Amino acid sequence: MQIRAGYDIAFQCFQETPMVLMLSIEPARLGDLLSEHRIEFSPELAARDYVDMFGNTCTRIVAPPGLVEIRNDFLIGDSGLPDEVAPDARQLDVGELPDDALIYLLASRYCDTEKLSSLAWSLFAGIAPGWQRVQAICDYAHDRICFGYHHARSDRTASEGHEERIGVCRDFAHLAVTLCRCMNIPARYCTGYLGDIGVPVDPAPMDFSAWFEVYLDGRWFTFDARHNHPRIGRIVMARGRDAADVAISTNFGPAQLVKFSVITGEVVSEADQVSRAA
Repeated sequence: MQIRAGYDIAFQCFQETPMVLMLSIEPARLGDLLSEHRIEFSPELAARDYVDMFGNTCTRIVAPPGLVEIRNDFLIGDSGLPDEVAPDARQLDVGELPDDALIYLLASRYCDTEKLSSLAWSLFAGIAPGWQRVQAICDYAHDRICFGYHHARSDRTASEGHEERIGVCRDFAHLAVTLCRCMNIPARYCTGYLGDIGVPVDPAPMDFSAWFEVYLDGRWFTFDARHNHPRIGRIVMARGRDAADVAISTNFGPAQLVKFSVITGEVVSEADQVSRAA
């Protein structure tokens, strides 16, 4: 399957403003690209990429005063398969974990494990470790929080999301990640594109999405506490401990977001359209 994805984002800068952008797809998917993947700036700006401590591609710019527009539009190939489900995947003891997974057991800015540890053990200690326990955590976060774009708040922690019971996709992910870490399951936050492929179309404006991955049986598996259902066509942009590590823009000075448009969806040929209509 082919997926078209991209964005058109603009900032009003009130002075020369250095920025770090995290708007590139993960390096592992570069081989799937079917068109050029290039961040375009208006006005044209000098930009350079670097790789952060989590393996994410970051772009550095210095935005001039005034309106700065950032765009991308690309095609990428995808297997068309939903997220993998592995009910027998086992939870590793902490002593078995690789060194680079240990950071995903620790508290972070939005994943305040110390405030939810007792709750987590009271709810999930009796559930078989491994896939079943992670799914139970995912179910709990999915049921606990009511989704709504008007509930968005940039500084909400996992424990606050749990108490307030409202939020957006990042809040679902933060809560699930935190509860997993409380149960000694490495969990990391993911952000990227997720279109309405194989599901009813959401009438709300499209946005980047957030989900999470857990380390079971020696590898990472995808879970999504907001949708709580295997989905097709995820395109990861970045991974980290929580949303603070994967912000689409970090501005070192005053800048106002004045335009934000995201697209992602399956490219359906005319022949496929006729076939599906038949």
